[in-house]
Formats: sequence, structure tokens, C-alpha cells
Amino acid sequence: MDQSQNQRAATGTAPSRSFQFHPARGPILDLFNLYLGLGRNSRQKPEESLREPPNKTHKRVHALNRELPPPNEQFILDFEQLQSQFPDQDQLRSVTETILISLVVQCSGHGPRADFLLFVLRSLWGIGCINWDSLLPSLLSSVSSAELPVGQLSQAVPNVSSLSLSQAGMLPPSSTIATSSNFQSSNPASPLTSVHTIGSPVQPTIEPLSCAAMSPVKSSDVSSTGQQPKQRGSPSVRNNDISSSSLRQLCCKIILTGLEFSLKPVTYAEIFHHMLHWLVNWDQRQQGIDESDIIKSWRPDKAVIAWLHSCLDVIWLLVDEGKICRVPFYELLRSDLQFIENIPDDEALFTLILEIHRRRDMMAMHMQMLDQHLHCPTFGTHRILNQTMPNVSGEAVTHLRLSPITYLSVLGEPLHGEDIASSIQKGSLDWERAVRCIRHALHTTPSPDWWRRVLVLAPCYRPSSQGPTAGAVFSSEMICEATIDRIVELLKMTNSEINCWQDWLVFSDIFYFLIKSGCIDFVDFVDKLVSRLTEGDHHILKTNHVTWLLAQIIRIELVMNALNSDSRKVETTRKILSFHREDRSSDPNNPQSVLLDFVSSCQNLRIWSLNSSFREYLNNEQLQKGKQIDEWWRQASKGDRMMDYMNMDERSIGMFWVVTYTMAQPACETVMNWLTSAGVADLLPGTNLQPAERLMAKREVSPLPMSLLSGFSLNLCMKLSYQMEDSLFSGQVIPSIAMVETYTRLLLLAPHSLFRSHFNHLVQRNPSLLSKPGVTLLVLEILNYRLLPLYRYQGKSKALMYDVTKIISAIKGKRGDHRVFRLAENLCLNLIFSLRDFFFVKREGKGPTEFTETLNRVTVITLAILIKTRGIADADHMLYLQNMLEQIMATSHHTWSEKTLHHFPAVLREALSGRSDKRSLAIQKWQQAETTVIHQCTQLLSPSADPSYVMTYISHSFPEHRQYLCAGVLILMHGHAENINSGNLGRVLREFSPEEVTSNIYTMVDVLLHHMQIELQQGHSLQDLVLKACASLAFFVWTNELLPLDILLLALIDRDDDPHALRIVISLLDRQELQQRVKHFCLTRGHPEHWLFSGIFKRVELQKALGNHLAWKDRYPVFFDDIAARLLPVIPLIIYRLIENDAMDTAERLLAMYSPLLAYYPLRFTFVRDILAYFYGHLPGKLIVRILNVLDISKIPLSESFPQQISLTNPVMCPPLDYFTTLLLGIVNNVIPPLHNNSKSGYMGDASNTTLRTAQSKPPSVSQSGPANASEGQKAFYQIQDPGTYTQLVLETAVIEILSLPVSASQIVQSLVQIVVNIQPTLIQSGNALHGGSNSVGQGSVLPTSPSGGSTDSLGASRSNPSVSGINTSNFASRSGYTSQQLSCLLIQACGLLLAQLPSDFHSQLYLETTRIIKENWWLKDGTRSLGEIDSAVGYALLDPTWAAQDNTSTAIGNVVALLHSFFSNLPQEWLEGTNAIIKQLRPVTSVAMLRIAFRIMGPLLPKLANAHALFNKTLSSLLSILVDVFGKNSQTTIPVDASDIADIIDFLHHVVHYEGQGAPVQASSKPRPEVLALIGRASESLRPDIQHLLSHLNTDVHSSVYAASHPKLVQNPT
Repeated sequence: MDQSQNQRAATGTAPSRSFQFHPARGPILDLFNLYLGLGRNSRQKPEESLREPPNKTHKRVHALNRELPPPNEQFILDFEQLQSQFPDQDQLRSVTETILISLVVQCSGHGPRADFLLFVLRSLWGIGCINWDSLLPSLLSSVSSAELPVGQLSQAVPNVSSLSLSQAGMLPPSSTIATSSNFQSSNPASPLTSVHTIGSPVQPTIEPLSCAAMSPVKSSDVSSTGQQPKQRGSPSVRNNDISSSSLRQLCCKIILTGLEFSLKPVTYAEIFHHMLHWLVNWDQRQQGIDESDIIKSWRPDKAVIAWLHSCLDVIWLLVDEGKICRVPFYELLRSDLQFIENIPDDEALFTLILEIHRRRDMMAMHMQMLDQHLHCPTFGTHRILNQTMPNVSGEAVTHLRLSPITYLSVLGEPLHGEDIASSIQKGSLDWERAVRCIRHALHTTPSPDWWRRVLVLAPCYRPSSQGPTAGAVFSSEMICEATIDRIVELLKMTNSEINCWQDWLVFSDIFYFLIKSGCIDFVDFVDKLVSRLTEGDHHILKTNHVTWLLAQIIRIELVMNALNSDSRKVETTRKILSFHREDRSSDPNNPQSVLLDFVSSCQNLRIWSLNSSFREYLNNEQLQKGKQIDEWWRQASKGDRMMDYMNMDERSIGMFWVVTYTMAQPACETVMNWLTSAGVADLLPGTNLQPAERLMAKREVSPLPMSLLSGFSLNLCMKLSYQMEDSLFSGQVIPSIAMVETYTRLLLLAPHSLFRSHFNHLVQRNPSLLSKPGVTLLVLEILNYRLLPLYRYQGKSKALMYDVTKIISAIKGKRGDHRVFRLAENLCLNLIFSLRDFFFVKREGKGPTEFTETLNRVTVITLAILIKTRGIADADHMLYLQNMLEQIMATSHHTWSEKTLHHFPAVLREALSGRSDKRSLAIQKWQQAETTVIHQCTQLLSPSADPSYVMTYISHSFPEHRQYLCAGVLILMHGHAENINSGNLGRVLREFSPEEVTSNIYTMVDVLLHHMQIELQQGHSLQDLVLKACASLAFFVWTNELLPLDILLLALIDRDDDPHALRIVISLLDRQELQQRVKHFCLTRGHPEHWLFSGIFKRVELQKALGNHLAWKDRYPVFFDDIAARLLPVIPLIIYRLIENDAMDTAERLLAMYSPLLAYYPLRFTFVRDILAYFYGHLPGKLIVRILNVLDISKIPLSESFPQQISLTNPVMCPPLDYFTTLLLGIVNNVIPPLHNNSKSGYMGDASNTTLRTAQSKPPSVSQSGPANASEGQKAFYQIQDPGTYTQLVLETAVIEILSLPVSASQIVQSLVQIVVNIQPTLIQSGNALHGGSNSVGQGSVLPTSPSGGSTDSLGASRSNPSVSGINTSNFASRSGYTSQQLSCLLIQACGLLLAQLPSDFHSQLYLETTRIIKENWWLKDGTRSLGEIDSAVGYALLDPTWAAQDNTSTAIGNVVALLHSFFSNLPQEWLEGTNAIIKQLRPVTSVAMLRIAFRIMGPLLPKLANAHALFNKTLSSLLSILVDVFGKNSQTTIPVDASDIADIIDFLHHVVHYEGQGAPVQASSKPRPEVLALIGRASESLRPDIQHLLSHLNTDVHSSVYAASHPKLVQNPT
């Protein structure tokens, strides 16, 4: 950059100091004054002439007395003569430019002088005495400064230098993108030629006021805030506006002259910015005018019109897409110009704005997917949100997931976080879509984790200092509306005599959570509920359910404040009381009826206790009724008699429920007394304890049944949970199992209201609590055997894993803490297996892992399963994967066998395949240490060994020898266990640290297998060797209980590269000792669904439950722990390993043998789903059936015909289309948020509607008004612990069915795609019969924005199939309350959602099938069609799919694209890698129609990949390759196409690279990444010249690209 450019920032109204005293300045200024007729004294006081009063006569006289200046042609000769006197031409040029700029500002209002300056500029350019690249930016900066009053000079628009542009991107940060309405217009030609003839009239009379900065108006006379309308109307200010207009007019003329020549990109950018700034702020001088002049402000005077048009001339010239594209038209699309509020009454400007809107809308279309942008609110949704969230901790960002609703800005970019909630207007289609999501969530009860991510605090509860909430999607108003809808819906169901008490209970838990979280403004909620129930649905409220619901929350602090201190407390209280209704139950003794009958009394009493001044508003009859409650309570608790909760009649249960609302503390004490009523007993001392060591424990009673607990007030549940925690963890007596079980039942009953993260919660209550003996054990048992699914449902598994890892890390090196360590390790195993998305091995993500060797190995296996079956959702995680593996391998030297690696996903296999096998080294080390180890073992373990040698060995042996102790025992034993002193061995192993024991197990397995190989070579029988090895291991595990069985089994299966390891595993699992232990466990444990157990728990003796090694001298009894239970996470891993080694029959036999035990596995549904996905295509049908039988089939919503499809006796054939349609319909009815505004449209209002969302095995009823909930009522969380919600259960069950079918992925995908392509005529055929016409149900606001599915094309119905064969249309359509258009939209979305859950085998088939359908579409292959017809067909198929949904003319291509977009929306980022196959299969692309289809399919992926740079580049490169196919220099398109026909694609490419550069919605400062510019630059070299120059700014050449010239990296390194 030259010197003048570097000095632009210093150039202002006055000449810069460096040239103010240059010797050439005086002569040049005199020369200009001579030709301008300004007189000699102008040089000394150039401003004097400007201070003359605006008097025409005075001017005229003055002009007559003045000598005429020389002719213009003489000027250049005089200047050249002057020029020859100064050798430094650069300095001379800078001085000349400075003088010219000041003269332009000074003389702009004088027509002849302005014309002369234009002549001079052109002439001086001719002789090289000015540089447009330095002159024009300096001129614009001077004009900006000159236009500001003196008081505002300090706030002047900052001078835009090349430096500031490189900081800000193409446009300075003043440009912001706002929401705007859409405009459509035809593409107008540039109005440059027509506007160019409009010139500014010569007005010499206003010359004295030509410079605003030197105006006689004082700075004090002009308000800097525009608050003085009278002064704004004064003649001096108006003349100031006029002089400013002429200055801008002249400036534009100079710029237009400069644009005739080739300028630098930075200069174009600065001119463009200033022109936009002038246009956007054209009316800033009129903001303070009198009200009488408001109308005039819309019609600017001629002077303003003149410079406006000149500005437009400049802008049109800059963005002209002819031969020279100085600035991309895209810069107008992201400018503020389109958002001018006060658009002047000027056709030329309006034309430009309309063109901007038209092109912006076309461009935005490429950013948007054709699906409904609505995602089912399950807590299992992949984490996809990549946008950088300010002020959010790393852990919080880790838990952000794909927003349940996608809302797009005007530029087509998805908004995130609170932007969504604030952007959606009430009553709009998007508002309705948002409320659909919340209603669906209130039905399907996703986890509190989901709610926390999408909710924002109500404004009344929000601190003013709080910034935007990351992840917040729904506003308080939306939540309020949906909550009221749900209440109305439940009331309608209640009035229809449907038993929906369970639904009310589930809803009350969520409602409590929402109110307590502050997401609903309680006062506003009560107001709206009253108006809804009294005005809109006044006949609905017939029961006391609403009163009961409010009684649940009345003790929440926010509610009490509203009733105590809010200014509207009286009105709110009266409204709350107005919900009371007299109970009219047919069964007055039913517990619910009793509660509802008395709940108004409870509420009245509570309000009275809150504020006695409310007495006059309370119902006296209800207050009197409170005496009945007191009386019942006195009778029930009279004397020493204790109520027996196991034998209470129904009325007593109901009355006790009532008491929990009025007297929570006495009720709480009663429950605690019940649980401790059996008294205290001595625990029998264990075999290793001294008889004097007494332990006191509570005697066992029956735990409180769920049926009783469910009616307790949430306030009592809260009190009870705290009281129980005190008793469980702080009491002096060991609690009963009944107390622990009742505590866990409470937490399962109200997962939203009562959840607590136990380690943090207990430490907050008492920091020393976890250090108490037994407390940590009890907490770990509760978590491992009772609350594991709850933590996963809450999204807290990772946090719990990190907490447990801390415990493990603290004790793994400590001697003797084996019981706590092994329990924590087992819990960690379960937690790792429970994770369904990518995780860090350390919370902070840095440093070596704190996991044990066992956990490290299991983590790698889990990662393999996760990546292969669910994909990596986040680009950041893909980058972190290698680092994570290094963290794991820093402490683990394990290598996996080839058979295991063969099934690993490619990304993991490649990362691990290079690891060297360290086992041979381990054997070498053993051989070196063997002599010493055997010697030590002989001294330690001979039958006559000295017991005192134990401590000598522990204190003095080396760690490298200690790790071979068990291996030495194995060699020494040689099949004769009687040779070993098991007592000494047991003592030593218990004195080892847990990690030393683990190390012993792994080395022992290696040595065992090594010796088996040697003995085999020596001729020993393999069977004998296996029997001997099993007998030796039985000595450790069963005979003397010296080693943990679960770790031994894991060590053996990790050596599956040895042919004998798995045989030993099978032999161990077949042993009678283990079979008996498992059978005993199943007998003593009771029902797997522990919350159903109503009997008395029997405590298993510690020694029998855990064995010698873990029990030893431990005093604390077990509650749920057992050696058999420790195997639950291990058996699935053994099955995986057997399948990897093709031992299918053995795997099947083991599953059959251990099915009763696996019934207790809390993750068995996930195990079945994942193993089917992980080994898809490798499992025989017999094994698949056995795997499915691990499930409790009666509780899984499988399709009615599914058993027939997988029957081993039937011939293998693809199921009929009706089967697949049934699957999709189940997803439509249960997974996708329903379209209807439920309670307003009667959705779910009638009893007949509730049978619609049923398991497919039951014949559903026909309904007109929409889908509904399951007929048996809503299931509570604890009934669907795995996978967690009914929504997920239905979706994952469909996945299990697909994965179990005995046909290929190709056949399944073809069937699903065939349904989607032809769905609409099929539905119309049935819909006309069932719905009385396809439009019988109003579409209106609930119509989605996706194509509805339909005929194969829109150009000829005769070429399309009337319906899909194989679908039972009457039966199919009867299962939904939707119209055919609505249902077809939802089926497409359901199909995309289902396919996205399946492994990648299905994805490649989907790409093959969809591209085949697109390429075979007849109107794309028909060469006789005109370009106009083809464009029309493409537009109809893709641009506005809502037309197709409304008039039944969807196309095959429209349906296919919508299916792919629905699929993409639900796909994790890692799996998006395969989408480029679509482009490969569509190539070669030879028509613009196919090009548009490809961009329509793949374009919306690019913003989704904004943070996955490598994948973004790959996808962009694919799209550019097909652009070259059609518009390449050597391409042969059948019909010639003009470059302007793909202007929207060009704009989209500009936009999406800015979006990716920002990693979020485009800002004014957004810049493309240099790598992307280079990528496009390389591709454009192959394009036709007319396309090439449209992309000329998307390259890295700083001399031709405005983006490269303003990019700091490229400017600093132009090479």
C-alpha cells in the first residue's frame, strides 16, 4: 500500500499537518483560487468569502468587479509548469489532493466552480497528479466530518481506512441485520441510465453556505440529540441541509468520474460503505422537524432527491454484474439499506430496495431446509448446537443440544438461544409451531435437562443484570399458553370419564418444576387461566383438579410472594379461589375423590395462614370443612395405635393425602414412624468380625407402595426426602432397606421436582458426611442399583461419572479400600455404558485420564459403540477424539484384537491400528521376574508359611514383583490348590491397593494363556488345560473368594486374540457356583421393577453377597449389592466379544442362560438396540430373536405383524409397505409434535380421541380431530426408565424392528422411499372416503412448511402412479385424525427421523435410492422441454412447497428433497460426511435444473457445518464441482444459460462462506476464511468468464477481491 493510503486515517477537513507547510501548497492554492475566481486573499482567509451574508445583490456586485478567470484549458499547462518546480512528485500529489478536497467541500454549492473541479480532477488524473485510491476515501471522510455540527465532530463517523476495514470485514460494524417483511418483484434493469440524466440545478446563490462546518450557525444552536424542532425549522438549518445536498451531489459526481478507472478493492469498499451510510441515514436532518412537516419528510426536496439519485448511480455502478463486478451484490443483501423505516417517496430507491428483498429471499431459500424445522423434544436428541455461546461455562455448552424448534432470520440463518424466543411474534405460524413443541413436551415429559435448555426466566423474575440465556428457545408467554392448553385438555379428558389421574400426577410434577424455576409468571398465569376457563371454555371446569394443581405449588416461594406482597395479591387470591368446584364423583370413597373433595378446604386454610386479611374472601364452608380433616387426623393418630399403611382402606388413603396438604410436618413424622415402627435389632457379626463389635440396624418393614406415595403433596415429598436423607446418611443406626427403597421411590415419582445430584447435594448439607463410614457405600449402592436411569434421564450421567471418578482416583492407590473402590468402578462401568452421546474422559478435557485400566478399556469399547450406532454429533468432538484417545492410552497399554478392531468404526480403527502390542514385552518381564516371584510365593504361600511373613512381604517387596503375585500362585499351584496357603494369600491381596489387584489379574491372565500355549506345544490335551485353568481360577474366585469375578472376566475377554481365552470365559460362566449365585440373587432380589415390590426386603449377609475379598473386616451391611449384580455390565460385553469372534451359538446360549439376570439390567433396552445396530448385517436370525427376548416384550410397543416378519419358520421376504407405513404412523402419532392446537380445536377433548395414539397391536378408532395419547394413560418416567420417555420408546422400538428384519438395508430403504414418493395420492384415495374430501380439516396456521408428498411430477398427472400398491389405504388413513396433506408432511418427517437413527449402511442406500429417483424423473430427461418449462417445474417442486401441500400437486422430487432434509436435520455431524455421495451419484450434472436440485438438497447443509471446517470445505467443493459441470469453460449444456439466471446461487455462496467464517449468523464484521476463499478461487478458474467474474471477490487476491483486501491474514501475507 502506498504512502497516501496509509495516511487516510489522518486526513480530515483541514489539511494534514505534514503537508500544511509544504512549499508547493501556497502556489497550488493560488493557482486554484485564480481559476475559481476566489481572489488573492482567499489564500490567507479562505473562509471569509463563506462568511458573507446570503445576499444575492451583494454577490452580483462583487462578481462584476472581479476579473474573469483564465479558460479551463489553460489550467493544466499552468499546473504542469508548477509541477516541474518540485522534484518529489508523491508529496506534490498528496498536497494537491488535500487542497482539492478542501475546495470540493468549499465550492460544492457553486455550479461553475464545481464543474471546474470535476474538469481539473479528470485532467490531473491524466497527468498522474492525483491517485483516485487515496483521493476518494479522503474526500468521503472529509465530507462526513464537514457535515457534522461542531458539537458532534467528536462523534463523527469513524474514518474507514484499509486498516479499519480489515478489522471489520467488508462493512463496518454499524451495519446490523434486522427482521423485515418479504418483498417480491421482477428483476429490474439498473436504473443507472434513467437516473443519470437527473442533475442538480446550478444554485450559485447558496454558495456562502456550501460548507456546513463553516456555517454561521453556532454549535450551541444545534442540538446534538435532535430535540429542538424550532431551530430545525430555521432558515439557516434548512440552507445547511441544502448545502450538504450539493456537497454530496458533487462528491457522487467525483466518485462516478473515479469509477471510470480501475481502483483498488479497498477503495470500492469504502465508497460503497459511505454511499450506503448516506442512503440509510438520508432523513437524519429531518428527525426533529415540526409535526406539520411530517408529511413533507416522506417527500424530500429536489436537492435531496438529486444526491439520493447520485448515490444510487454510484451503488448500481459498484454492484453492476456486467464486465466489472466492483462490489458483490451480496453486500447489499447484508446491508441496512433494506431495513430503512422511513423510505422516501422515490421510485429509484424503492426499486433498489425491492431488488434487494427479491434477491435476499431467493438466497435465503438455499439456507433453509424443506422440513418443518421442528424436532421432537426427547432428551436423547443429538447434541448439535455449535454456535459459540457467550458467558456459558464449558460444561453447560457440552449439554446444549439441537433446539427443538429452528427459526430462521431474514437471511435464512438459523437463530439460536434467546434470539428465537424474542423473534417469534404471538399469533404467527412460528408461534404456533413453538407452542406445538411445548405441548408435546408436556405430553411426553422429556427430562428437566431438556426444559432447562429451552426455557427463559419470566421477565418479572429476571434480574436486570442477567444477559441472554444460552439455549433458551421458548418465552414465558409460550410456556404459559401451552400449560393452560394442557390443563384444559386434561379437564376435557376428566369430564369424559377417562381415568387420567396418572396424567395429572405427571403434569403436576412438571408444573411444579416450571413454576419453581420462574419460567411462568404466576400472577399472569392465573389471570390467563381464569379468562380461558370462564370465557373460552366455561363449561370445562367441573372438578377440583385445578384447585388441587394450585395447592401443589402454593408453598413455592414465588407463589407465596405473589399472594403476600404483590400489588395484585387480593385479585389473584380471589381468582385462585374461583376455581373451586363441588366434587360430584360417583365413587366418593375413591382416594382421588376424597382428595379433590377436601382440597379446596386445604387451599383456603393455607391462604388464611399466609395472610389473615384474606379472611373475608375465603369460603366459610370450606374453612369449616377443615375441622373434618382435623377430626379424622385425631382419630387416626389417637393413642399408641399406629396406622398400618399396608392395610389402609381407600377412604383412609384419601384422607391421609388430604393431611399431607394441610399438616405436612405431622404427616412427614408419621411416615418416618411407619418406616421405623419395627424397632432396632443387632446385626449378626460377620465371620471376620469380633463378637463384641455390635452393629445396630432398623428392622425391616414394607416400603411405602407407589400407589400411596403418588398422592402425597409435593411439599410433603420435599420434606420427606430431606428427613429421609438425615436418617439414611446422618443417623446413628443403619437404616432399613425399606427406608432406602421408599426414598428412591419418592425420587422416581417426581423426577422434575425432587431430583438432586447426590454428591454435591450431600456435601452442601454436611461437608463431612461422605467421610463417615458407610455413607459413601450407601450412596454408591443407591446410585448403582436404583437411580442410574434417573441420572441418565436428567442428563446428569456425565457429571456423576466425573464425581465417581474422583472417588476412584482418590482410593485406587490406597491399601485395602477394595469394597468402595469396586462398587464405584462398577457404577462407573454402568455410567459409561449409559452414555448415548460423546463424552470427555475428564471434565476439564485436559490431562491424562483418572480412569482405572478397566475403565479405560471399557471407554474405548463404548466410544466404538457410540460412534458406530449413534455417530458423533459435534464437530468439536470429532477434533477432540484423537486427543481423548491419547489421554486414555497415556495410562493404558492395551491393544485390541483384529477381530475387535474389524467391527470398530473407521475413525477409531485408524486411530488405534498403529499401536504396538505390548503383551510379548509383558511376558518377557514376567520371565525375568519369574524366579524371584516364585521364590517369594514359596516363602509366603507354602502350607507351613510363617504368618508374620505377610507384613514383611507387603513392606519390602518391589511393586514390579507384586504385580506378578497371582501369576506366581498360578504357576506354583499347578492344578493343586491344596498346595497354597489361601489365608496368607487373602491377607496379602487385601493389603494391596485396588489397582495392584487389577494389575495382578491382567498379568495373571497373560501368564496363564502363555503357559497354556507352551503346554499345548508339549502335547497336553487342550480340554485338560482348559479344565485345569478353570479350576485354578475357581480357586481365586469361588473357593477362597480372593479376586473379583467381573474384573477377571473382563481381563479374559480382552485377550480374545488368544484362541483359548473365550473358552475359559464360557467355562467360568457355566460353572455351578456362579449359576447358584445368580439364582439366589434373583430369588432374594424380588421383582426387577423394584418399585412394585410390596413385601419385606431380606438383607443378605455381607459375606454371602460380596465374598471374602470385598467383605473382609468391613462392618457395614449391604442393601442391594451382590457379586451377581456386578456382572450386569460385564455380560453384554462378553456377548459383544463372542459375536466378534463368530461364536454365535455360544452367545445365544449365554443369553438364554443369563436372561433372568439381565432382567435386572437397567440398560437392557439400550443394549438390545445398540448390539443390533453395531453388528447390523452380521447377526443370524436365531441370535436376533434371542437378543430380542432379553426385553420385556409385553411392555415394548412392537408392531402387530413384527413377530411374523422375524419368524424363523417363514421364508425371508421384504415386509409389505403396510408394515412400514404402520411404523411411520406410530412415529407420527407419538414422536412428532402434533399439528393441532389441541384444546382449542377439540384435540384430545373427547374420549374417542384418546384411543388414537395406541400401540399398533390394538385396532384404533377413527377420529376427525387429531392424534391423542395412549389409551392406558400417560406412563410415568419410572415405568419407561430405559430409554426414558414414551417418545423415545416408540422411536427406538421402530429402530429395533428395522434392524431385526431379515432383509437387506437396500430393500428396507426402497420400501420407505417408495412410500414417501407416492404418499399423497395414496392418502387422497383413502382420505376422500374417510374425511369427506382432502380439505375437510382447516389447514390455516398449522400447515407445515414442507411439501406434502404426492404424485411423481407436476407436469403431467397421467405419468404418475395413482397410489402405492401394498398399503391398506382404508386401514392406514383411519389411524390418524389428520387430513391427507397434513399426514403426508408428517410421514415424510417421520421417515427422515427414523432413517437418521439407523446405522450408516442405510444412509448409503438412501442416497442411492433418492438420486436414482431424481435422475429418472421424466421431465429432467425430456430434451424437448424448454428452459422455461424446466425452470417452472423445478420451482414448483422446490421453491414454495406449501403450494403443493395445499393443492395436492407435490412432486416426487419435492418429496425426496423434503425426506433428505428431514434426514439431515436429525443426523449427527460425523454422519453428514457421507452426504457427498449424493453429489457423486448425481454427476455429471448437465442442466441448470439438476444444478438447482443439487444446491437445494445440499445447500442447507453448509450452515449446519459452519464449525466443521473440513466437512464444510468438502461439501462446498462438491457443489462447486457441479457448478463447473454446468458452467465450466468446456461444459456442453443443451440449452445456453445466462449467468444472471443463477444470481441466487452466487449470492448464496457469498453468504454461506461469511456464515462459516463467523461460525454463526453473519455480522457486519464477518469475514470468509482464507482457506475457503482459496478453494473457491481455484474452482472459479475452471468456470466460464461471465460466471468467474461474479465470484471474483471470493478469492485470495488482495488486488481484485474486496474480501481478500480487507482480510488481516491475507493483507499481511499477500502471497
